[in-house]
Amino acid sequence: MSAGEPGSVVRRMLLGSQLRRLREARGITREAAGYSIRASESKISRMELGRVSFKTRDVEDLLTLYGITDEAERESLLSLAREANVAGWWHSYTDVLPSWFPTYVGLEGAASLIRVYEVQFVHGLLQTEEYAREVVRRGMKGASAADIERRVALRLERQRHLLSDNAPELHIVLDEAALRRPYGDRDVMRGQLQHLIDISGRPNVRLQVMPFSFGGHSGESGAFTILSFPESDLSDVVYLEQLTSALYLDKREDVAQYEQALKELQQDSPGPDESRDLLRGLLQLS
Repeated sequence: MSAGEPGSVVRRMLLGSQLRRLREARGITREAAGYSIRASESKISRMELGRVSFKTRDVEDLLTLYGITDEAERESLLSLAREANVAGWWHSYTDVLPSWFPTYVGLEGAASLIRVYEVQFVHGLLQTEEYAREVVRRGMKGASAADIERRVALRLERQRHLLSDNAPELHIVLDEAALRRPYGDRDVMRGQLQHLIDISGRPNVRLQVMPFSFGGHSGESGAFTILSFPESDLSDVVYLEQLTSALYLDKREDVAQYEQALKELQQDSPGPDESRDLLRGLLQLS
């Protein structure tokens, strides 16, 4: 894959999972593995989760520690490490992104299924340019106009994947609060609502609205995203964004709880056709 594709993130995750299996098969602790490459236990954990880049020397030393002596197997994994360090297309935007977000962009671009619950505003993949600009401006107070425009450009670039030939499935539940909270003037909000109506008709998009009238529901903990990948070796990842950081959860029991919460949200929300009617009603009222 070229630097413009999200393959490097997937390769990091694949390599990390293979290194973890090799370590566990030898009964070696993360602490011992870290010591062998002059690193901490937490560094090994981040490597195995595919959260950091790989130094070829570190991978070589770990493979030796894990008893991998076959040259073909070593070269296969070392080649994966080299490919995993290729910068993604979003690398040029890192100066205007929080430190944890580039990883998410790579995971999002590599996912075959993106499941979302959003409550604060319309999800970035479904924002119009004008609405996105208002969201970014509010979130980057004091930023220069140029930095705001670069952040908006990144958001629009992410959306291109949703409309491409190999687009992922997007299943999203928007809380009604996200649709009623104004970002920008009346025209911006009307444009955003019309865009949601239009894009919800795409075959790879399943959009539902959780109405105020339902009352309390399973999304009480806030917004979250579940990312699933076509590679069978990769586990699903739950992304939780916070004010100053983000969490990436991939333990089976954690993912299962969020999957259940989203399943209940989908069951309790009106279906896509009814949700589209709800959007049309909001548009008429705006």
